[in-house]
Amino acid sequence: MLARFVAAVSLVIGLSFVPAVNAADEKPDTPTSLKGGKVVTVDEAKGMVDKKAAAFFDTRAAINFGKGHIPGASIVAYKEKSEFKADFDASQDSFDLSKLPADKNAKIVFYSDSPQGWKSYKAAVTAVNAGYKNVGWMRDGFAAWTAKALPVE
Repeated sequence: MLARFVAAVSLVIGLSFVPAVNAADEKPDTPTSLKGGKVVTVDEAKGMVDKKAAAFFDTRAAINFGKGHIPGASIVAYKEKSEFKADFDASQDSFDLSKLPADKNAKIVFYSDSPQGWKSYKAAVTAVNAGYKNVGWMRDGFAAWTAKALPVE
């Protein structure tokens, strides 16, 4: 009887910490605008993909890219250590700008997972700060793309 009581209390105490851990793992939403660039909707992105009107860059980890990505997209993983805030410190992060087009007037679009996908926001900001003139950011990300049952590779 005492063993069951101890087990039940341990379970309750253990479960009481689960929401705190999950809340700590959640990222805040990214900003809703991109200074020097344009937030691109999923429908706009689909039109660009169909017309081959922009180069798309997936900023997620290679394993996620391999599970599926927007047709024709290239992977340029953004490795972040900076905080999840609009005025992040890019010097803490790693992003290979040399994988972007040499032409800084080229139309480029970044995406990651969702509105909590800071990697794509940070990549877009970094590209704007590097002098790219036609930067798009698909804020709703790959989750919204797949939710609309759009094609993936």
